[in-house]
Amino acid sequence: MAVSADGLIACSAAGQLSGAAWLGDRDLRIVKFCNGELIGKKVKLTYLRRCIKKGSVRPQVNMVLTANVAGEPKLKVLEMEKRDPRTVVAIILGGGVGSRLFPLTKHRAKPAVPIGGSYRLIDVPMSNCINSGIKKVYILTQFNSASLNRHLARAYNFAGGVTFGDGFVEVLAATQTPGEAGQRWFQGTADAVRQFHWLFEDARNRHIEDVLILSGDHLYRMDYMDLVEDHHQSGADITISSLPMDDSRASDFGLMKIDGKGRVLSFREKPKGNDLKAMEVDTTVLGLSREEAEKKPYIASMGVYVFKKEILLNILRWRFPTANDFGSEIIPASAREFFIKAYLFNDYWEDIGAIRSFFEANLALTAHPSKFNFYDANKPMYTSRRNLPPTKIDNSKIVDSIISHGSFLTNCFIEHSLVGIRSRINSNVHLKDTVMLGADNYETDIEITSLLAEGRVPIGIGENTKIKDCIIDKNARIGKNVVIANSEGIQEADRSSEGFYIRSGITIILKNSTITDGLVI
Repeated sequence: MAVSADGLIACSAAGQLSGAAWLGDRDLRIVKFCNGELIGKKVKLTYLRRCIKKGSVRPQVNMVLTANVAGEPKLKVLEMEKRDPRTVVAIILGGGVGSRLFPLTKHRAKPAVPIGGSYRLIDVPMSNCINSGIKKVYILTQFNSASLNRHLARAYNFAGGVTFGDGFVEVLAATQTPGEAGQRWFQGTADAVRQFHWLFEDARNRHIEDVLILSGDHLYRMDYMDLVEDHHQSGADITISSLPMDDSRASDFGLMKIDGKGRVLSFREKPKGNDLKAMEVDTTVLGLSREEAEKKPYIASMGVYVFKKEILLNILRWRFPTANDFGSEIIPASAREFFIKAYLFNDYWEDIGAIRSFFEANLALTAHPSKFNFYDANKPMYTSRRNLPPTKIDNSKIVDSIISHGSFLTNCFIEHSLVGIRSRINSNVHLKDTVMLGADNYETDIEITSLLAEGRVPIGIGENTKIKDCIIDKNARIGKNVVIANSEGIQEADRSSEGFYIRSGITIILKNSTITDGLVI
């Protein structure tokens, strides 16, 4: 192999590489034979540095091994665009009332709900944006946004938090403006974006080419720039990140019908019965094996969209000016008029928008190994810096559990549970299948002694208490000799006057509530 003065790689006919290349600091992966068989080998090549003018696109060489009629292998060089993250702006939807997550959303927006012991749901899309190099982010909020705003200010500011350079993180709260239309609050996801459409014509957004729409209540790890690059290579107006789905869950999501090239032909939001069966597709089109495609014959939307900026503005302003929601209105109507492409994301993704899914996703983090892992040094999940001390554990047994920092565990048994920050668990307590969200502050030993002397309950869990199948919200005060087990198997109950609800069979202890000594639930 020889390198010419103009940077071309000249190769012999014996199967070596040929083509113009600027490789940067990347390895190339030869991914498929022409018949689809995986090779899975990394090829390390000498890096060639060339001066390329700065711009939104830089060339990247991908090489695909093919075979001609005579059977001789050839390497075909494909020039592809490498998008600049600075041309992408992300919009994270703060969610509506959050009724499916109530009562966890009684005093906070859905994206502010704690998860994983020390994170909040908003940290997931925010961290994915940062790890993808996308540093222009808007968060649209409307309901119970105080704690969300506080968390964003602490975690993602320019002074003490994550540094964004020439980027920004801005909260766009629902507001009223002059005119009849300006008197309404957000009517849906699309209407929320429409009410701030003028931002895309702001001077600092003049170089924006693509708008990434994200939800604030999902758990997954994704490089959004892979999605954006696929969006450009296909020439699509809109690209929807999608998951293969089986029969058991398909009716809970928006489903797509696609053609042989992955183009979306139709879209149905949460179809049932015969409408559901009509949405079956051959998912091998997106790269699934025949066996996996038979198990997962549906393609579900993740609620992650990429729009060309001009297409989005056209849709919101002129084409569908009264459509309020992306999933139920904009996407189904656009499928008939615009080029919409499905992008396969065949990895862990979970909708945390309901109590049962929130509960199960948290407990699933305790598995060995877990399907989702917060412990990724290359793509970390960010959150606010709390500077908490390590957890203190005294004579306790912990099995298949996660204990967050700054907690105190004394002579207790924690089994298949997740314990949040600043938690205090006292002697002879047994937690099983429990998600404890922790506390916002500590009580001093003097304060605890004073509360006990007055017959009141400190923050945390008192002695001899047994808890199972429960979510304990922040700052809850659970007394001594309490039993929380829902032994009667009640599915739904409003016992807020006593400090708890039961939703989907799970007992939820309210934030800042007090469960008195000896109570049996």
